Amino acid sequence: MAPALTHPPGATFLDDHHSHSSKPIVDAASYYNSADVHSRSRTYSHSQLHGYNPKRVPAFQEDWHLRPRRLSHDEKTVSGPPRRFLIDVEETIRVVLEQEDTDGDFQISITDAGPKMMALGTATSNGFKTFDIRGTYMLSNLLQELALARDHNRKRIVLDEARLTENPVDRLSRMIKHSFWHSLTRRIDGDGLEIITADPKNRTGRVNPRIYVPHGEPAMAEYYRKVAKEKPHMNLDVQVLPEKPDDPLFVKSLNSKPGLLALAMNEVDDGAGGKTLKGIPFIVPGARFNELYNWDSYFIALGLLVDGQVSMAKGMVEHFIFEIKHYGKILNGSRSYYLCRTQPPFLTDMALQIYNQLDRSDVDANRDWLKRAIQAAIKEYHTIWVAEPRMDPKTGLSRYRPDGLGIPPETEATHFTHILEPYAEKHGLSVLEFSEKYNDGVLKEPELDEYFLHDRAVRESGHDTTYRFEKRCANLGTIDLQCLLYKYEVDIGTAIREVFDDELDLEEDFPLAPFPPSVEAYANPKRESSKSRVQRSDEWFERAEFRRNMIDKYLWNESKGLYFDYDTVTEKQILYESVTAFWALWAGCASEEQCWKLVSRSLKKFEVLGGLVSGTEESRGKISLDRPNRQWDYPFAWPPHQIMTWVGLERYGYLEEAQRLAYRFTYMMTTAFVDFNGVVPEKFDAVKLSHLVDAEYGNQGIDFKMVPREGFGWMNSAFQVGLSFLTTHMRRAVAACTSPEVFFGAGASGVSGESALLTNNLPPSDPLGMAMENLTL
Repeated sequence: MAPALTHPPGATFLDDHHSHSSKPIVDAASYYNSADVHSRSRTYSHSQLHGYNPKRVPAFQEDWHLRPRRLSHDEKTVSGPPRRFLIDVEETIRVVLEQEDTDGDFQISITDAGPKMMALGTATSNGFKTFDIRGTYMLSNLLQELALARDHNRKRIVLDEARLTENPVDRLSRMIKHSFWHSLTRRIDGDGLEIITADPKNRTGRVNPRIYVPHGEPAMAEYYRKVAKEKPHMNLDVQVLPEKPDDPLFVKSLNSKPGLLALAMNEVDDGAGGKTLKGIPFIVPGARFNELYNWDSYFIALGLLVDGQVSMAKGMVEHFIFEIKHYGKILNGSRSYYLCRTQPPFLTDMALQIYNQLDRSDVDANRDWLKRAIQAAIKEYHTIWVAEPRMDPKTGLSRYRPDGLGIPPETEATHFTHILEPYAEKHGLSVLEFSEKYNDGVLKEPELDEYFLHDRAVRESGHDTTYRFEKRCANLGTIDLQCLLYKYEVDIGTAIREVFDDELDLEEDFPLAPFPPSVEAYANPKRESSKSRVQRSDEWFERAEFRRNMIDKYLWNESKGLYFDYDTVTEKQILYESVTAFWALWAGCASEEQCWKLVSRSLKKFEVLGGLVSGTEESRGKISLDRPNRQWDYPFAWPPHQIMTWVGLERYGYLEEAQRLAYRFTYMMTTAFVDFNGVVPEKFDAVKLSHLVDAEYGNQGIDFKMVPREGFGWMNSAFQVGLSFLTTHMRRAVAACTSPEVFFGAGASGVSGESALLTNNLPPSDPLGMAMENLTL
C-alpha cells in the first residue's frame, strides 16, 4: 500500500486557482499576499513539499563556458504559454548572490562578473524542467522579486516570468507609484516619530529623539508630552520654542541639541469618544534627507499629482502654511538647525496646481484652502523675499541671504577643515579647538564670517555647492530667484483676480514691503505699498512688471542670448553660464524674442547625451586636486533643472525640444535602472550617463540591498513627469534603451564637446563599457 501523502497545513497547490496568474504585473503587496504555493507530486516523493530539490541547481557548473554571457539589452524570445517558476525564496536568494553578486554589494549590476544566467524550475513541471533566466536585468529583477517575497513572509512562490521581463519603463513607473512614494512617506506624531526623528546628519553623538514645538501651540505640546509619557522607551525630549524662533543667537544655541521641528496636525477622533491629534503625512527626499524639505517638496508634488496622489501633495502645502505661520518662512528642512534658512520659493505654483486638481464637489472648501495658501505666500513674500537683508534696495533684486552664526552644523565634521586650518594655525589651535571658540564668539574673524554668510546663502539657494556661487552667493541677484518671485507675483495676482473676485483680505498682521523698492523707501519703512490689508490684483501685476524690467536690465545679456546672475556689490553680471536661465521660460518673464535666442543660441551649451547639465564646462573651469568638482556644476544633471526647462519650453511652444530633453533624461534613468539593479539616484553625470559620480557629497539613493525601496524624491518625479512629455513611440524606444543619438539621429541638436566625443568613441549601446570607464576614473 502506498504511504499517505503529508502536506503542510493550509498548503495552496499550483493546480488550484492561482490568484495572480491572470495579472502578473501588480504591486508586490497584491502579488505576494497569498500563501506559499506547492505542487501536487505525481509520485510519493516529498522532495518538493518541504525543501528545494530541483533537477538541476540554478547555477552554472562545468558547462558555464559553453553559453554566452547575456547582457541587459540582449534580445529575449518568448514562445508558448507564459512561464511560471516554482521557487524556494531563501535558497534562491543565496544562490543568486553567491553566483552573480561578485562585488558583494547585494545588487546584480552590469559591472558584476557573474555568468549572468541561471536555471529556474518551471511550475508546471513541479520544478523538474528548467528554463534559463539570462542577463543583468532579468537576474536583478529576480533578486528584487525574491526580496519582496521575503518581505511578505513567503517561503515558496510561483513567480511569473512576466515580472522578470517587465518593460523597464512600466516597471519603474509602477514602483514609483505603488512602492517608492509609500516608503518615503512620513508623519510627525506618536506613530511616526520613531522613523523620522533619526537624523543621519546629526553628529552631536546624541541619539535620543527631540522635538521642538512652536510657541502658541499648547495642545500640540501637550500631545507630544503625552506621547513621551506613553512611550518611555523613546526617551523623547519635548521642547517649546520661543515666540521668535529664528533669532540667530538662539538658533546657534541649538547646535548642541538638534531636534525635529513639529509640523501641521489634524484633530481626529481617538476611538474612545474624545479627540486627539494626528500628523499630516508628507514625502521626504530620501536617503540622508529624512525630513520635510522646501524645494524638493515642490518637485515631489509634481510627481504625486501625475500619480493621482492629490491629498498627499495638498498636505505638504498645509505644512508650508504652518511653517510660515510659526517659523516665519518655509524652512530649508524641518530640523532645528534650519530655522534661519529657507530655500527657493515654489508655494504659489504648487498650491495652484493642486487647487486645479481638487475634487470639484466642494468649491467653497477648495477656495478657502487656496485662500490660506495664498495668504501664507503673501506673508512669506513680504517678510522674507522683499525684506532686507534679502532685498537689495538699490536694484530691486532679491537675494539668497539668510541669517545665521557660526559653522553650518548639518555638514560633515571635516567639510570645512581646509577653510578653518589657516585660522586655527594663526591662533595656534587645532581645527576642533578653533571651531569651538569661533562658534562661541570668543574668536572674531570677519573674513570667516563673510565666507560662512555666502556658504549659508549657497545652501539656501538649494545649489549646494557650485563654483557659480563660490564666496559671493549672498551678494547675487540670481536669475532663478528672480524668476520664482516673478511667478509668485503673477500667481498671486491671478489668484486674487480669478478666484477671489479681485479682493483678498489679509487676516494676519505683518509689515508690507514698500513698492517700488528703493533705498529711500526702505530707510522709511512707514511708506508701505498699501495702507489697506485688502489685496488687489493690479498691485501684484505691477510688481511682476517691475521685476521683469529689472531682470531685463540687470540679468539679460543680449549679446550672449542668455540670462546671468547680477552681483549687487560689484554691480556687474557674473558671466557663469547656468541652465537656470531657462527658468525664465517656466515663469513666463522672457519675451518671445528672448526665448528664441535662449533656444537657438544657448540651449546647445547645456544639452548633452543625458539631458541638461547644470552649467557649462567653460564656466566651471578646470578641475584639480586643489579645485575639486562641485555637485551642481558640469557634468552633473539634476531633476529640478530638467523639469523646469521642459515645462518652460512647452509653455513657449517648443514642444519638440522639450520632448527631446525629456527623452534624454528618462533614457538615462532607464538604462541605470536596467543595468544597476533598479537604482534611482539623487543626480547623474549626464555626459557619461552614470550615477557613480565623483563629487563632494557622492550620491544619494544608491545604498540599498537587493531591492530599491525609495528611489529618490525628485528623481522619482522627474521620471513620472518626463514620461508625460513622451509620445507612445518615444516611450517604447526608451523602454528598449534606444540611445538618443540613434532615436533622433547622429548629430542630434545640442550635443557637442566631450559628450559628442564620448558618443563617437564609446557607443551608448555599450552600457558595460561606459560603466567600466566611469569606474576607472
